[in-house]
Amino acid sequence: MKAMLSNTAGGPETLKYTDISIGEPKPDEIRIRIKAAGVNFPDTLIIRDLYQIKPPRPFAPGGEIAGIIESIGVNVKGYEVGDRVLAVPGHGGFVTHINVPAFTVIKIPDEMPFEDAACFIFTYGTSHYALKDRAAIKAGETLLILGAAGGVGVAAIEIAKALGVRVIAAVSSEEKAQFCKNIGADDTIIYPKNMNKDAQKELSANIKKISGKNGIDVVYDAVGGEYAEPCIRAMAWSGRFLVVGFPAGIPKIPLNLALLKSCQIVGVFWGAFTVRNPKQHEEYLKELFNMYKNKKIKPKITASFSLKEAAKALTSVEERKSLGKVVLTME
Repeated sequence: MKAMLSNTAGGPETLKYTDISIGEPKPDEIRIRIKAAGVNFPDTLIIRDLYQIKPPRPFAPGGEIAGIIESIGVNVKGYEVGDRVLAVPGHGGFVTHINVPAFTVIKIPDEMPFEDAACFIFTYGTSHYALKDRAAIKAGETLLILGAAGGVGVAAIEIAKALGVRVIAAVSSEEKAQFCKNIGADDTIIYPKNMNKDAQKELSANIKKISGKNGIDVVYDAVGGEYAEPCIRAMAWSGRFLVVGFPAGIPKIPLNLALLKSCQIVGVFWGAFTVRNPKQHEEYLKELFNMYKNKKIKPKITASFSLKEAAKALTSVEERKSLGKVVLTME
């Protein structure tokens, strides 16, 4: 089998295209011939040893994949060789074949292309859990999404619109703003790439102007850094601030703002939720597949790379040049 391996900590350029062998699946595992693998921001962190999970080397990045079952462990029930599936191994997906625990494998509808399936669970799972479970967002409320043109941001736009929510997409360029409008955002805000105190005040003022006198009910923060505080300052009474990610750094929030706004700062750790509450996770997955079937959501894949080009794919995500989702295809 072929793999893009991380042998030393570093950026995308450190990955090596390698021939390796794969054994038979363990009793509780399934072997999948991978057709496509999603590329996500955590992949850029895990190869630098900056992610909360640090696999022993060598390892392949790649947390979500889709393909066809080739072999099944003796203890696994409910699957057959040839089934079309997706899986969320967490890492190891930038390969042509993979053995994964059966509990990470999900059958996909016949009408779902492998590319869509490989770009589905992380982004839509995270955003659905964030908005429905953690924020308990309601129709008619106003949602501000930081980093709205990225994978989870686009998923949040689509899910929020399906739920009847007003969406303000905050992005770093006019191109990204137009992209978000095209997929359903009601309003957009362009923020500067370098945020200082004056820029923070301007961003907060712009949010208040667009959101109206009541402010923002829910903030979906997939950026972090100095962008978080201006959003909290523009929040509505009893608003909910969702902590989703922080590629711009971990924010330092004056907690008096939470008191003054009577707002909540809520963590979103979708991966841990799926392990701690698998039955609820299964119900949420059914909702997402129904949304997909009814064409309310669909991964916005704007770039496709081969396995050999994984470094280019990761660089496009790391430098925030990509819109929507990026995918690797194995054939």
